[in-house]
Amino acid sequence: MKHISRLAAILLSLAFTGSATATPEDMNKPIIIIGASYSNGSVPFNDALVSPLFGIAVGFGNYLSLGDALIKDPRLPGYVINEAQAGATTFDRPGCMPSAPSCNLGMWQDYEKQLQKAQQRVTIPGTTNILSKYVVITIPNDCLHAGAFSIPQNQTAHCSLSEINAYLDRLIAVGKKALDAGLIPIYDRYPAYSNLNLPFFATTYGLSWAADEGYYNTLRDLHHQRLTTELPGAVVLDIWADFEHVGDGIHPNDKTSRKAAAMIAQYINNAH
Repeated sequence: MKHISRLAAILLSLAFTGSATATPEDMNKPIIIIGASYSNGSVPFNDALVSPLFGIAVGFGNYLSLGDALIKDPRLPGYVINEAQAGATTFDRPGCMPSAPSCNLGMWQDYEKQLQKAQQRVTIPGTTNILSKYVVITIPNDCLHAGAFSIPQNQTAHCSLSEINAYLDRLIAVGKKALDAGLIPIYDRYPAYSNLNLPFFATTYGLSWAADEGYYNTLRDLHHQRLTTELPGAVVLDIWADFEHVGDGIHPNDKTSRKAAAMIAQYINNAH
């Protein structure tokens, strides 16, 4: 273990000093981003190259995710640790195709694991010194459509109010873990329903159903209400205002992703 301690001492001598309050030096630290397809357009591969949705990327790779837009924004240093997984939820789950009798098409990892992996990448070995300050946490697929459960799609239905709140409990718990580690969570807000085309999204991706307007607005409103009242140390930004989708009914186009990244950059710059 001596070599680890020696490495830690060297790295600490070169590192920025962490603190609970953002400093100008924090602007040069890598931004962590976790979440689902708004953060990263690629689904994960597991062992033996098994993957939910057969390893597809949004737009077959012709897609600017928020993680990529944060790298490109000139007001940020361009350092991003992206552990998000397209299609992810706040809980581990296997892939379930619409007509499949079982779910065994690879696994998505939950938001807590995404955060743990990202933190590990920016933590000096042998210490608890995290060389990041901000973690962007975008909306998950929980309760949004038939493919966002851990059971075959023909057995799914809209989440009950208690199930929605259980999902939000998990999302808030991730933010609390980030705060406990000295990170500042930056959450987004759901786009307005009118800016999406969820029926078309369901058809395009072969889903049994997607959220209707009333149900979606319940998700959207509770998400915003609970984050803003239960996580006073977190930041909630309406980065998807004026949302335009890429043509599939749900994913942001390049202009929208760049606007979202710009709003985050503006917040970070104004915080110093």
